[in-house]
Amino acid sequence: MAKRKSLGRGLDALLSTSAIPDAAGVAGNLKEIPVDLLQRGRFQARVTVREETLEELAKSIRAQGIVQPIVVRPLESVGTEVRYEIVAGERRWRAAQLAGLHTIPAIIREIPDQTAMLVGLIENIQREDLNPMEEARALRLLVENFDMTHATVAEAVGRSRVMVSNLLRLLELPDAVTAMLVRRELGMGHARALLALDSVEDQIALARRVVKEGWSVRETERAVRRLPKSRKRPSRADPNGSIDPDVRRLETSLAERLGAKVRIEHDGGGGRIIIRYYSLEELEGIIGHID
Repeated sequence: MAKRKSLGRGLDALLSTSAIPDAAGVAGNLKEIPVDLLQRGRFQARVTVREETLEELAKSIRAQGIVQPIVVRPLESVGTEVRYEIVAGERRWRAAQLAGLHTIPAIIREIPDQTAMLVGLIENIQREDLNPMEEARALRLLVENFDMTHATVAEAVGRSRVMVSNLLRLLELPDAVTAMLVRRELGMGHARALLALDSVEDQIALARRVVKEGWSVRETERAVRRLPKSRKRPSRADPNGSIDPDVRRLETSLAERLGAKVRIEHDGGGGRIIIRYYSLEELEGIIGHID
């Protein structure tokens, strides 16, 4: 699996001393904290964790220790002890427990809720093997809670703007299909092909067939194009009810070039091209491809 891009400038800035003052008023209060005094962050985007990846990290920790401290913020005191919430580094904390460590190095800072949420989301999107739906939901939180554009989200998480827009489009799929993405039965390429269908029933039925028959993304795309003519929009058909293969080919070519859903309605010597977009940022990206 290809490695994710390096940290976007957004997370670096958020974790800098200029962005988050620490409790002691200096450049971070580093100390060893008992693992049982830590708890997962409230704004953790991850729902599922692949146990094999935790075991791999635990093995590395046993051999080399914790190379990078986690970032935490203090919570309430229990007697003479202070509990902490993890802002960044939950996987390291969980793997450290698997490795048998009793303490873990942590940087303690006073971090407001909004910043903790933003840091947690960005760290997970960048560093974790999230399934596509977890990543899409995390991106949506960044857009909705922090008034970020697709372009600024892309910069923060080290992704392309087109990739961010494509991930957000996955949220339009029905629950039955998104569940397959969560279980990793479908990949993002399969999901993008299914988004070309207007019928929820068709999306679910084809997704189930993709899983059952183990289709590749290309096979899925071909299946979408081969759907019965009666399921296509009448405006795209000729008087005999068939779709011009040249029109279909042009739609596919345009969609690949623009990174967006395209429909061509051809009637005799003229017609129109319909390009679907889901935000002004995505529209700007489409226009950029045209320019």
